Amino acid sequence: MPASDDMLSESAIHLDAHATNWRDAIRLAGDALVASGVTEDEYTQEMIDTVEELGPYIVVAPGFALAHSRTSPAVLKTGLSWVSLNTPVEFGNKSNDPVDLVVGLAALDHDAHIGIMSKLAGVLANPEMLAKLRSSTDPDEIRSALISN
Repeated sequence: MPASDDMLSESAIHLDAHATNWRDAIRLAGDALVASGVTEDEYTQEMIDTVEELGPYIVVAPGFALAHSRTSPAVLKTGLSWVSLNTPVEFGNKSNDPVDLVVGLAALDHDAHIGIMSKLAGVLANPEMLAKLRSSTDPDEIRSALISN
């Protein structure tokens, strides 16, 4: 899937955000998806429900959670949100807690989901790039890394 500039809008990036627990962290990612026009509010609760039902499998790498749910009528278009937390929170994943970076993912269909996951996997596989993005205070730098190529 070719990346587009609106896959991660500036309004979907929240830096140095505060969450008291994993539900708050997912809410921040969901609120950013809503603010950027990617989803409706219901999708945020669907992401929380997914973790409640299936556990913290969304914590896919040390300190990194990929908040998402199934394809849903509450998804308006494919997109991402990026939330860096000022204080890490526990999701209950023994291997990868605590989490300081939550990316929200919403996809209209399976193909869009695979394209975005491939792009994120590239970032996760590059520890230097991930560390740079984790400490970035520049939304354009984050957007460029995730939507270019």
